Amino acid sequence: MAIDEDKLMAFMGQAVTDMSAAISVELMAIGDKLGLYKAMAGAGPITSAEVAERTGTTERYVREWLNNQVAGGYVVYDPTSGNYELPEEQAFALADEDSPVFLGGIFDVLGACWAAEERITEAFRTGEGVGWHEHHPRLFGGTERFFRPGYKANLTTSWIPSLEGVDEKLKSGARVADVGCGHGASTIIMAQAYPKSTFLGTDYHQGSIDAARTRAKKAGVSDRVDFEVSTAKEFGGTDYDLVCYFDCLHDMGDPVGAAVHAREALKPDGTVLLVEPFANDKVEDNINPVGRMYYAASTFLCTPASLSQEVGLALGAQAGEARLHNVFTEAGYSSFRRATETPFNLVLEAKP
Repeated sequence: MAIDEDKLMAFMGQAVTDMSAAISVELMAIGDKLGLYKAMAGAGPITSAEVAERTGTTERYVREWLNNQVAGGYVVYDPTSGNYELPEEQAFALADEDSPVFLGGIFDVLGACWAAEERITEAFRTGEGVGWHEHHPRLFGGTERFFRPGYKANLTTSWIPSLEGVDEKLKSGARVADVGCGHGASTIIMAQAYPKSTFLGTDYHQGSIDAARTRAKKAGVSDRVDFEVSTAKEFGGTDYDLVCYFDCLHDMGDPVGAAVHAREALKPDGTVLLVEPFANDKVEDNINPVGRMYYAASTFLCTPASLSQEVGLALGAQAGEARLHNVFTEAGYSSFRRATETPFNLVLEAKP
């Protein structure tokens, strides 16, 4: 077999880059948990000993961690002084929890994927599903922490205003169901922005609903927000002005059935807001870093979750607009359109 040495070396370089990134993610998780990034944010040039002192950690571990961060381009190193520095741009993404690009939560999500390796390997052989509730607990907090900054930046400022007449309804007072709400980040953000409206957050996972209730109380919105444990095909109430699915419809075993239930629960002039991971309709158009990440997450989390439920349609995280349109057409909706988008999200509107 003839081997092209140049192609081989290029591939080996890519593989080493991928492997070094994969193991470095867990070091990023440690830096997040220990507050190492926060200790460096805005500090300017700083020694490993100073970082350790600020965080109550051991200098030798911190120094090795810092050198890994330097090698990855996350931290800058001055060989003359021996100081390290976290640039403002990296600090904005790694140390500022209010930043719309904060990355902290993804480290726990990726850690949960690593923890599920044996279970997912077996699922490849058997074809059985793996529910979200069967994953490591860090998945739930990590997911909420990862998605919340994007919701905070876009949900009430861009996504809802892009829907026909919905922003005005919520400002006047409307009924909203947030299906698959997890820890309730999206529900709470909407309740804070629209104090005249009432909200129901639903999720099949009891632990997530317990967390959502605690967060709503802490945020001071529990007077207009309720949470219930229920599936997407069983949530309670009728005459909703808006039903929302944030990054969850593709995880459902029967998204068509979920969409039917939402249509029956909506007012005649109601709206569905569907936010899904950004994807083009063809595989060849998703061959990019975002698509790679979403296909990986879909293999570990989304597809197994759907296969663990009835029907098991397994849309996957890269379903694309055309397949999602088909879901709502089959569910009896009369209109479906892309309202807006971000580099990471499709924001879609469906009407009965």
